[in-house]
Amino acid sequence: MRTAEASWEGSVARGQGTIVARSSGAFALPYSLATRIGSPEGKTSPEELVAAAHAGCFAMSLASELTQLGHPPERLEVEATCVMDEVEGRGHLVVSSELQARARVPGLAEEAFRRAVERADAGCALSSLIRGSAQVKVEASLEA
Repeated sequence: MRTAEASWEGSVARGQGTIVARSSGAFALPYSLATRIGSPEGKTSPEELVAAAHAGCFAMSLASELTQLGHPPERLEVEATCVMDEVEGRGHLVVSSELQARARVPGLAEEAFRRAVERADAGCALSSLIRGSAQVKVEASLEA
């Protein structure tokens, strides 16, 4: 179990808040509507935190799959882009999360890597959660 807290002061248009990791104390991050829909200006947004969580979850899932194949990765880099858009009749929703993964895994064949990526996506808790209401797209490359 993990716990986070969000506080908010003021109107949605002019107010601001803080998102805090209560379980770990690892972060306390400011956020606002202006930085959510415009330039980040050093503040985060709920969508950026979803993207960070998705990238981290997928990286761990892929590392697990590769390790089970006997090829633990030297390095994995995963970038996630969480997209929020207005959906007619439903308001603003997260409509997709796109993952770009790069892996350095010496001795691993491309086909085995592709299967590991598919299993990692299927086993990623955040991919499953996001797929409940949005599209998940995964692109992965195996570096030499």
